[in-house]
Amino acid sequence: MSMKAYVGTGAQSAAHFAKKSLDMDNKLPLGSLDLSGEICDLRLRGIGKSYGEFALQSVSLDVPRGSIVGLVGRNGAGKTTLMKIALGCVKSDSGSVELFGKTRDNLSGTELTALKARIGYVSSVCAYPLQMSVAQVATMYSLAYPKLDYQLLENLLERMGLLKSNPKPHRSYAARKKVGELSRGMGMKLQLACVLACGADLLVMDEPTAGLDPIVRDEVLDILRECMGDGTKSILISSHITSDLEHIADYIVMLEEGKIAFASDCDRIYDEMGVAHLRGEELEHLLASGYIPAGQIRIVKRDFSWDVLVPNRAQFERNFPNFAIDKATIDETMTLVAKGELR
Repeated sequence: MSMKAYVGTGAQSAAHFAKKSLDMDNKLPLGSLDLSGEICDLRLRGIGKSYGEFALQSVSLDVPRGSIVGLVGRNGAGKTTLMKIALGCVKSDSGSVELFGKTRDNLSGTELTALKARIGYVSSVCAYPLQMSVAQVATMYSLAYPKLDYQLLENLLERMGLLKSNPKPHRSYAARKKVGELSRGMGMKLQLACVLACGADLLVMDEPTAGLDPIVRDEVLDILRECMGDGTKSILISSHITSDLEHIADYIVMLEEGKIAFASDCDRIYDEMGVAHLRGEELEHLLASGYIPAGQIRIVKRDFSWDVLVPNRAQFERNFPNFAIDKATIDETMTLVAKGELR
C-alpha cells in the first residue's frame, strides 16, 4: 500500500477536524493525514537521500505553527538524517525544505541567516566543548543569537539548578562549572535553556530525553509545555520514549526503512483507534466481513491470540460487540505498523 502522509497544523484548526473525519470513516488509508494547507514553520516535501544501502524515500511532513510533532521509528529508520536535512546540515538528493513559508534554496545568504536565527537545535548529547564553562556557553549563544534574552536564560538556568541565585550570577561557582563536569541531565538542561532563551520559533530536538532519569525528564517536558503556551513556537522532536510523546505531542509521524509508514494526530490514536485481541475464528470472521479493506488490515501473532490495529474503535465495537478491544497506544501502533502482517 502506498502511503503519502502529511502532518499539518495543530488541534485548533477547523480544517484539521474536517480532514480528520474522513480518516475516521476509513475513506483514507490508515495513517494518512493530509493537512498540507496549514501554516507551517517547517515543511519537507519529497525528501530523498541515499547512504549506501539506506535511503530516505520521498519523505513529506509538516511541522505546524503552535504544535509539537513527534518523530518515531526504529534505529536506522532515518530520523536523524531527516532532521539534519531540515537544519541544512546535510544536503538532500531530492525534494525541498521550506522554513517559515519560504523555500530554502530560493533564499539569499542574508535571508537564510535571518531564518536560521529563528531555529534552535537540541541534540541527544551535550556537544559543547568540555572545557567551556556554563557562562561561556551563554556568551557563545549571545554571539550567535542577537535576540538572546539574558534574563530568561538566567531564570531558566536557576530553575534547572545550573545557576544558583546570586547578585552576580555569571561569577558564581555554578556559572564557572565546566561542561565536562555536568551530568547528562544537566547538559541537556543547559542546551534547552540556551535554545529557549535565544528566541527560536522552531525547535528541532533529537532524542532530548534519552538517558535521563524520570524526574529530569518530567522537568524537561514541563518546560517544553510552558514554552508552547503562546502558540507561536513549534517543535519537531524524535524520541524512543513514546510515553514522553504521549504527554506533549500533537502529532506522531513514524519512519520505517526511510519511508513514512504512519502519520496521525495523537488525539486520534488515543481516542479513536484501538487494538483488537482476537482468537483464530474471530480473526477469520473479521477478514471475511470486509470491515477493514483488503490490504489495510495489520495483524501481529501473540501466544494465544492475534492483535489487529483498528482505525475506529467505537465503530468496531458496534459491529463486533463480542470481540475484545482496547485503546491504542503509540507503542502498539508502532509495533503493528512496523511488524504487522498486512492482509
